[in-house]
Amino acid sequence: MYDKYSGRSRRFAFVVMKTVEDANTAIEKLNGTEVGGREIKINITEKPLSTVDFPLLQTEESQFVDSPHKVYVGNLAKTVTTDMLEKLFSEKGKVLGAKVSRVPGTSKSSGFGFVSFSSDEDVEASITSLNNTCYVDGHMDIH
Repeated sequence: MYDKYSGRSRRFAFVVMKTVEDANTAIEKLNGTEVGGREIKINITEKPLSTVDFPLLQTEESQFVDSPHKVYVGNLAKTVTTDMLEKLFSEKGKVLGAKVSRVPGTSKSSGFGFVSFSSDEDVEASITSLNNTCYVDGHMDIH
């Protein structure tokens, strides 16, 4: 997370894990390890959403529809837009939302984004068919 005025790191981040078990494993293996010369602390910040009462969450600024079925898309060309990302991934599955991250306080792309899907199968299909593919003038890394 970055300060919206200074652009400096606020020294914390959020990671969405696929399952509670994956989150607990990350805590066990990584809590207290050193990253960038600092010891990190890892914990669960909120009760995970159940699949039964799963709400579609939208961020205020971008109307991004969040989902537990989400991929990180890295190494994007600076010219890739949210609409372009959504259109490309829609060919591989039911896309709920797409978002290209922006440099805080600007409209410049940060070179990465997120795409949320309705199912794990759509996530796997997108990773299998699109990872390390060339899109516009760069290669995409999808995780």
